[in-house]
Amino acid sequence: MGKLKNLLFGNLRKQLIVGMTITVSTMMSLFVWDTTRRQEKLELAHNYEQGSALANSLATSSAVWVMSRDFSGLQEIVLGASKYPNLTYVIVLDLSGHILAHNDPSKIGLYLNDLPQGIAEPVLKRTARSLDVITPIILGQKHVGWVRIGLNLESFTAQLATIKQSAFSYVLAATGLSVLLVALTSRILTRRLYAIQKVADAVQTGSADMRVALSGTDEAARLAKQFNVMLDSLNEREQQLRSFYELNLVGLTITSPDQGWIRVNNCLCRMLEYSEQELRGMNWAQLTHPEDLAADLEQFNRVLANEIDGYSLEKRFISRTGKIIPTKLVAGCVRKPNQEVDYLTAMVEDITDRKNAEREIGIAATIFDSQQCMLVSDANELILRVNSAFTRITGYSQEEVIGQNPRLLKSGRHDASFYDAMWKSINTQGMWEGEIWNRRKDGNVFPEYLNITAVKDSKGTVTNYVATFTDITQIKAAETEIRNLAFYDPLTSLPNRRLLSDRLKQAVNSSMRNGKTASLLFLDLDNFKTLNDTLGHDIGDLLLEQVATRLTSCVRECDTVARLGGDEFVVMLEDLSEHAMEAAEKTEFIANKILAALNEPYQLGQHPYRNTPSIGIVLFNGREQQSNDELLKQADIAMYQAKKSGRNGICFFDPQMQDNISARAVLESEVRNALEDKQFTLFYQAQIDHLGNINGAEALIRWQHPKRGLLLPNEFISLAEETGLILPIGQWIFETSCKLINAWQANEITKHLVLSINVSAKQFQQTNFVAKVEAAVQRHAIAPGRLKLELTESMLLGDIEDTIKKMTALNALGVYFSLDDFGTGYSSLQYLKRLPLHQLKIDKSFVRDIATDASDQAIVRTIIAMARTLNLNVIGEGVETEEQKQFLIDNGCTHFQGYLFSKPLPLEQFEMLLN
Repeated sequence: MGKLKNLLFGNLRKQLIVGMTITVSTMMSLFVWDTTRRQEKLELAHNYEQGSALANSLATSSAVWVMSRDFSGLQEIVLGASKYPNLTYVIVLDLSGHILAHNDPSKIGLYLNDLPQGIAEPVLKRTARSLDVITPIILGQKHVGWVRIGLNLESFTAQLATIKQSAFSYVLAATGLSVLLVALTSRILTRRLYAIQKVADAVQTGSADMRVALSGTDEAARLAKQFNVMLDSLNEREQQLRSFYELNLVGLTITSPDQGWIRVNNCLCRMLEYSEQELRGMNWAQLTHPEDLAADLEQFNRVLANEIDGYSLEKRFISRTGKIIPTKLVAGCVRKPNQEVDYLTAMVEDITDRKNAEREIGIAATIFDSQQCMLVSDANELILRVNSAFTRITGYSQEEVIGQNPRLLKSGRHDASFYDAMWKSINTQGMWEGEIWNRRKDGNVFPEYLNITAVKDSKGTVTNYVATFTDITQIKAAETEIRNLAFYDPLTSLPNRRLLSDRLKQAVNSSMRNGKTASLLFLDLDNFKTLNDTLGHDIGDLLLEQVATRLTSCVRECDTVARLGGDEFVVMLEDLSEHAMEAAEKTEFIANKILAALNEPYQLGQHPYRNTPSIGIVLFNGREQQSNDELLKQADIAMYQAKKSGRNGICFFDPQMQDNISARAVLESEVRNALEDKQFTLFYQAQIDHLGNINGAEALIRWQHPKRGLLLPNEFISLAEETGLILPIGQWIFETSCKLINAWQANEITKHLVLSINVSAKQFQQTNFVAKVEAAVQRHAIAPGRLKLELTESMLLGDIEDTIKKMTALNALGVYFSLDDFGTGYSSLQYLKRLPLHQLKIDKSFVRDIATDASDQAIVRTIIAMARTLNLNVIGEGVETEEQKQFLIDNGCTHFQGYLFSKPLPLEQFEMLLN
């Protein structure tokens, strides 16, 4: 024991050596243990931080996919994350623990039951070999699922064990050398400090990878190690900054206080279409849009003036190719100790897509808030949004209808079959449009033109319904007004001659089908002129109104009471009997009932008055093929016979039809011969503008009969229509007219003329009608714009869609269309605006009494106003007096046709008229 003590502590040097050795060994052991422990904590914290960051990132990126249940998108995110080093598993689960996505696809669909409850931060669980991180998936403020990842810590454990072994060896070696180190302390300390200084100088000059290569446990070695750790940390941060700087997501730049580019990343170079070297030779002001430069310079100068340290604004750059790039600029400065700006850093984000989206949103918002009502619902037909026009027209605010079913607008005027047909069209064709009645908030019903479109996703599933509609109350009112003016007597509100004619035609057809006899009663008030002359027309009007009321009360609702004009009335009785005698008895009963009613005293204002009627009756069953005019004429003849018999009575007409039937058969044969013998010819009536210029003509057919002379169309056209001869006649008119147009085109005087041709319903209904017209136009090489086809309103009563299709095809060819006899039919304004018309032709029946008849004047004004609204030309037909012409001009009609200017003329005389 004494020898050992002497060996170790025999002198001061030994004591110093032993003491220093023990001290150094102890210090080195403690240092190594502390360093190892710190390294372990740092590495573990680093693993915790990496795991938490990765889990949070996955939770953020998968939130929307979890909410939308898009499992394919989730799986792509999980597989992308699974490439991260040391990652053993990546799992996305819903709140119940159901695995929605897994880096091992075979585990998708399984459940985990060890999930925490109600956490807001990641939960970390460490085992000897792994780190388990569980993070909630939050969307908005709603917890929608979990992300769970596992990090493998085996490499970390092995590395830590290696470090401990190395440290232990290092302690042993240091202890062995401690004796030598004590002797050389001063020299080694000086040398190591110099080495540290040398490395520090090298790093300062740019050699960032150099480190102090010192070993030992003294202060110099410790300082060297800490210095190396500091350099490693700085180098790591620089690498991180460099990686961020080289990101291609946004443009990054460092600029000098004199606006020069110091450094520019690749993203900004691509954005501006310059290389970094080129940009360093420029300044950012050169590439800024002139309109944005002042605002940018103002903020930049405030930074230089030490008023602010950074700023953010939207500005536009101009690229090398002149492309204008909208950007979001965020700039900040780094100052020197004296507060001068050393340099500025800036982030430049290309916001082109955002600007385009904002513009599209603005356009969509403008469209949505148009004057047309719009409604958007979800696939369950619940309203999501309505525009201001909807609120204005229906009276419902957005708050009142959002979440409601559109059936709250239901008027009750349509039955279930109507809505079944509507939804059948929507479900099969994806849309429906048409007229419908709906109810406003105040309870009033109104008509609208509605269009419903189904919006579908890429899989064909309906996601929304979009409805647009227009209030057509005014259009319906206009239709009603025109109908009333055209078909009803304004004094008595009874059907007028036009409507009676239509109903009589229908009654004849009905009687022909069902075999039941019907009758017409023609009434004329006795001595009515005397009443007007003595008490005045206003008293006479009172009598007419009361007569209308009494007549209506004497018949059934299915019968018709009409006023032809003046004191003439017509009563039409339908479906009387299959036996003529029984029908006559019923008619006579009604006629006597009318006689009794009209013989009752009247009170006309302050004047008591008595009046009697004379009634003429004709029976018809449709088999005799009598025209309306013939039936009315026969009833009129019978009425005059009743007057001759002493008035206040009834008289039946006894028809004698054989002569008429024979004459019709002869006429049909002669029409066929006329086609073969070329007895037909065309006359031309000039169409003139208000300045007296002839700008066209209407081709009118005439029959040069070998025995009866020149015949007008009303003597044979109706027969041609009934027998089908109108088709070859119409084709002859087409060929003749096109041939004439070709000749006119070569003449300076006539090349501007437009020739109008009347087209019959049977012609137009031919399936190859368009092809025939096109062939005639091409065959005769004429300008299609010189040909005008005149159609009648009655042609619109058939297949309107086929009519529109044919007219559109011919309009595309260049052929013009004129609607003849406008106002005498049943044209729907809703269909009228869809027809490619160029002109409305006011029927001569309106023009005839236009100077004196207030009803005709009102109808003509309405037609002209409507044509102006539809951007159509108007021509007045049958103008025979200056008064008629002037009235038309005063109300905006500047084109005329009639005997005032020229009667229909043969071609030679018409062309002389031009000269």
